[in-house]
Amino acid sequence: MGVFSQVYDLQASDFDNDASCNRGASSEPRFPINIGVTGYVATTGEILNIPDAYKDDRFDPSVDKETDFKTKCIMCLPIKNAQGQIIGVSQLINKIDGSTFNNNDQNLFEAFAIFCGLGINNTQMYEKAVRAMAKKRIAIDVMSYHAIAPIEEANKLKKMPIPSAHYYRLNEYTFSDFNLDDDHTLKATIRMFLDLDLIEKFHISYDMMCRWLLSVKKNYRPVLYHNWRHAFNVAQTMYCIIKQDNMRSSLTDLEILALLVACLCHDLDHRGTNNQFQIKTMSPLAQLYSTSVMEHHHFDQCIMILSTKGTEILSNLSQDQYEHAIKILEGAILATDLALYFRYRGEFFNMVNSGQADWANDEHRELLRSMMMTACDVSAISKPWEVQKNVAKLVADEFFEQGDREKEELKIKPVDMMDRDKKDRLPEMQVGFIDSICLPVYQALVKVCHTTEPLLKGCKDNRENWTNEMRRYNKLKEEHNQENNNKREGDQEL
Repeated sequence: MGVFSQVYDLQASDFDNDASCNRGASSEPRFPINIGVTGYVATTGEILNIPDAYKDDRFDPSVDKETDFKTKCIMCLPIKNAQGQIIGVSQLINKIDGSTFNNNDQNLFEAFAIFCGLGINNTQMYEKAVRAMAKKRIAIDVMSYHAIAPIEEANKLKKMPIPSAHYYRLNEYTFSDFNLDDDHTLKATIRMFLDLDLIEKFHISYDMMCRWLLSVKKNYRPVLYHNWRHAFNVAQTMYCIIKQDNMRSSLTDLEILALLVACLCHDLDHRGTNNQFQIKTMSPLAQLYSTSVMEHHHFDQCIMILSTKGTEILSNLSQDQYEHAIKILEGAILATDLALYFRYRGEFFNMVNSGQADWANDEHRELLRSMMMTACDVSAISKPWEVQKNVAKLVADEFFEQGDREKEELKIKPVDMMDRDKKDRLPEMQVGFIDSICLPVYQALVKVCHTTEPLLKGCKDNRENWTNEMRRYNKLKEEHNQENNNKREGDQEL
């Protein structure tokens, strides 16, 4: 019959690009659902037998322009599951003998479509089963490790006096938590919420606030870097940015609440390994989420805590407020995936550099919130040199532990920043990290809020510090190599 055939399977994302409906699947359709013959059949369910493609308005002639292929006649029909839902489209193009498709061809093709429907339906059912099992395994793992903080701990925290922001130096970008114990990190976080008047404005029960905060802290694993302390520091930087007059006026109170919650929750249940490790090991998380694996998990953990009795700090929001807050939370937490930062930063930089930013525009505001999350997430790079050195070592050691696992469990060579054998290249890698990620976002952010200049300055200062470290290392390496060369020459003379 046809010398060229095509079969397309459809997913929910082909009809609805709202990623929240199916975060595990791509939100991009496999083919345009609203144009062409296949699009028409996919949306109407009709069987089409077109004897002359170029005389039919439903045919899209652009499909032939990129190749030497010439479409003449087309037979296209829907593939349905047992419930009669369209799950795919099958298409035949051109008969070998040059004639058009007839009723016999259609009968055979319909039989073929039935088998296609069975195959696609079974595949989709299998994928759902795999995802369900992965979700169950994750739930069991999380439940066995985590629990909502006991009410006794919340009662103890709520009775503690909360020192001022000045006492903790919360309004300073040079803030460091190194001299604070865990209780003080909790009290300092409460101070942020109090100073931003979030507890009063959104009618958050103070008892519930204390228990929610303790539960968030409890849901961080004791990994070297991506732990509660990191989340606390990210929140402090966000607080510092928000406290600036021009930034405070650009954000609504609900956005401020959601951003601060997002900072505290953005790495919940981090395992000390990145997205690529989850994918390489085919972990249950990677089976559940196809993109931004850990970030989706962090968000789900955030929602779990917010939905648990005794920690529902958003329970007094109206339905519209709650839905909007959750949307902001999800976008903000997913924005900490650097892959998304690279994808969207060009649009933000162009918008800011051209002076076309309109903070009344929802899309512009979403971009701003995303860039603020990145700026806060990497803000350790802007801290005083001694703080930055210590934090960089924690990050490197966590990366090296992942690299060790890749060598031992996966039998692969890790990338340089994960390779313990390349630890002497840390200064060089830090300079690369600053140039590719940190400096660009701070340079753009300072154009939106000039009072974030200390972040940019600190980043530049540490770039110089790491450059000096790199030079010192290279000099020592050259001296060592020269000594070895001199020794070899001396041995040869003897």
